[in-house]
Amino acid sequence: MKKLFVEKLNLDWKIAVLTVVSTTLLVFDYYTSQAFPWAKWFPAWASTGLSAKLLDRTVFYFVIPMLIILLVFRQKPAEFGFCLGDWKAGLLLTIGSILLIAPILWWVARGNDAMNSFYKPMESGLPWNTLIDLFSWEFLFRGWLLFGYGRKFGPEAIWLQAVPFALAHVGKPELETLSTIIGGFLFGWVGWRTKSYLYPLLIHWFVASFVILVAAGALG
Repeated sequence: MKKLFVEKLNLDWKIAVLTVVSTTLLVFDYYTSQAFPWAKWFPAWASTGLSAKLLDRTVFYFVIPMLIILLVFRQKPAEFGFCLGDWKAGLLLTIGSILLIAPILWWVARGNDAMNSFYKPMESGLPWNTLIDLFSWEFLFRGWLLFGYGRKFGPEAIWLQAVPFALAHVGKPELETLSTIIGGFLFGWVGWRTKSYLYPLLIHWFVASFVILVAAGALG
């Protein structure tokens, strides 16, 4: 019986925290319609027309990871991509990506009924709904997980963070979900190259807002 448990596992406790906490937060977010009484705390929020779910996700995907970085890991936020990084490369990659992606998105979203019906109702909140949502969403994947895993696994972390990113899209239009493993890798590569989650955020913000505008018929 002793031999069954004799093997010693040299596990990295930070990797365990990253994996368990991020997975728990994603699952909890999925199964919870609203985690905090935002209407009670901020009555004026209702007048913005934005979903209170965005505030939940800011807590789940930005505030909690940031507190763990500061209080548990005892590290600097910049070590997790919360910085400008290589801003020259970042701007070039952001502008280049937008120019490349825009016509493809227009062609794909314009002819996809599932994407149109899913995203059309989101037009009224632009551009703040996508920015608030993706500010924390991108930090979870292209900040906390990418650079947290990167400390242990190097650039392989680009693939590692892309997996939960793709799975978190289950329930969205099929074509979009199928594309996210490659899309997540590319977003991760931009973050890894620039050492910042800011540039994946800007690209993703454009992608989400552009798709909504196309779905709403605002771009033809």
